[in-house]
Amino acid sequence: MSGHNYDPRTVPRTVPQSAPGAIIFDWDNTLIDAWPAIHEALGATFLAYGLEPWTLEETISRVRKSLRDSFPGLFGELWEEAAEVFYNRYRAIHLEALKALPGAGEMLGELSRLGVYLAVVSNKNGEYLRKEARHLGWDGFFGQMVGATDAERDKPAPEPVEMALNGGNINKDDPVWFAGDALIDLECAVNSNCIPVLLRKNEPKTGEFDAFPPVLHFKECQALSNFVRKL
Repeated sequence: MSGHNYDPRTVPRTVPQSAPGAIIFDWDNTLIDAWPAIHEALGATFLAYGLEPWTLEETISRVRKSLRDSFPGLFGELWEEAAEVFYNRYRAIHLEALKALPGAGEMLGELSRLGVYLAVVSNKNGEYLRKEARHLGWDGFFGQMVGATDAERDKPAPEPVEMALNGGNINKDDPVWFAGDALIDLECAVNSNCIPVLLRKNEPKTGEFDAFPPVLHFKECQALSNFVRKL
């Protein structure tokens, strides 16, 4: 997307009055429920290195950064070896465990029909990200699906967003939304001069998004597509 200006000081802070030229989505816990597979693979990795596995609640609250940004802190110099243990287990179970969140497929279809350019920026490994989209039959909705290590840096850095927008033929004046369920998604939106959109059922906790507050919050996928349709 040539001409897009990545200056966080210019991120719009008011509810948009015009339809987005593009919407970038997070993947896990925004469009799909991948937590059971991630939790099982992470637990197997912890056990392999003599560590106490996290509870599911701890996994959901703590897993935000990409593996290359988080595993060195968990496994030190053995992090690349631990990554192989994680991926071996994840590879075996992730498609069987994959579940779309309610209304996600319908939302993507409607947004596509409305002419909105759609992309994904995730901290999941890009290979598995794209396999999951194909498994769900969603790969045709997205112009780009950018996962961890696809860009020079991972989310919340702006490089994955820039990659996701390449080829979108989006007018430089059209707003770009970044929709996700966690603080790291809204931080990435601000870093990339996108409108930060919270897409999740749960209300924000007190202080959760003070650093990067959402401009919009949708509790379900259909609410987001309804809002865009009315703009």
